[in-house]
Amino acid sequence: VRLRDTLVSAAQRTEAVAGVTKQMKERGVITGWRDELYPVVGEFGEEPAFLLERAAASHFGIQCFGVHMNGYVELPNGECKMWVARRSLQKPTWPGKLDHIVAGGQPHDLTPRQNLLKESREEAGIPHQLAQAATAVGYVSYVKPSMSRDVLFCYDLKLPPDFVPTPQDGEVEEFMLWPIEQVAEVVRTTNDFKDNCNLVIIDFLIRKGYIVPEQAGYIQLAKELRC
Repeated sequence: VRLRDTLVSAAQRTEAVAGVTKQMKERGVITGWRDELYPVVGEFGEEPAFLLERAAASHFGIQCFGVHMNGYVELPNGECKMWVARRSLQKPTWPGKLDHIVAGGQPHDLTPRQNLLKESREEAGIPHQLAQAATAVGYVSYVKPSMSRDVLFCYDLKLPPDFVPTPQDGEVEEFMLWPIEQVAEVVRTTNDFKDNCNLVIIDFLIRKGYIVPEQAGYIQLAKELRC
C-alpha cells in the first residue's frame, strides 16, 4: 500500500484510508467493525502517520498495542488465585475463549494507564480507586500471521479476597476465580485462552516464581515472550 505524496497531513491520510476501509467493509472483506481508531506508528509514542479503523489493522499489517491485566488474589494461607474471564459468545473475535479480567486494544487518544482504568470499569466493574493500584510490569510482544508485531503492556492488580468482578459491557459471559495452578495447567495443555493471553500469563508465572530456571526450556520460554 502506498499513499499519494499529496496527502501531506495525518488528517488527510486518515480520511483517504478511511474511504478505502469503508469500501472493504461494504464488500465484506473487513468484519467486526469497531468505530475505534488505532494509531499507525513505527514505535509507540510517535506521532501517528494516520489513524486506522481497528478492525482493519490486521489487513494492513500495522503494529498494534494493547493492555492486559492479571487480576489476582493472595489468600491468608499463601494460595494465589487469578480471575479469569470468559468472552461473550457474541464477540466478533475469539467468542467464548478465556481471557484476562481486563484487556483491551490501545486507542490513539488515551495513555495505556488511562486505557486500563477505563477498561477496568467498563469490563469488570472495578472501582477507579481500586484499579489505580495496578502496577505496570513490562510487556510481551508477538508476530501475527499478517506479519505485524503486536505489543501488550502488562499490569498486575492484587485484588481483595472479597472483591467479585461483574460483567458490565456485554463483552464477558462470566468471571471465574481459579487457583493459579489451574490457570497454568489450562495454558499448558489446552487452547482455551485467547492466544495472546497465554503470553501474559506465562510472564506472570515466571515473575511470581511458578515457572523456575530448574524447569526444562525455561530460558527459551522466557525469550519467546518478546519478539
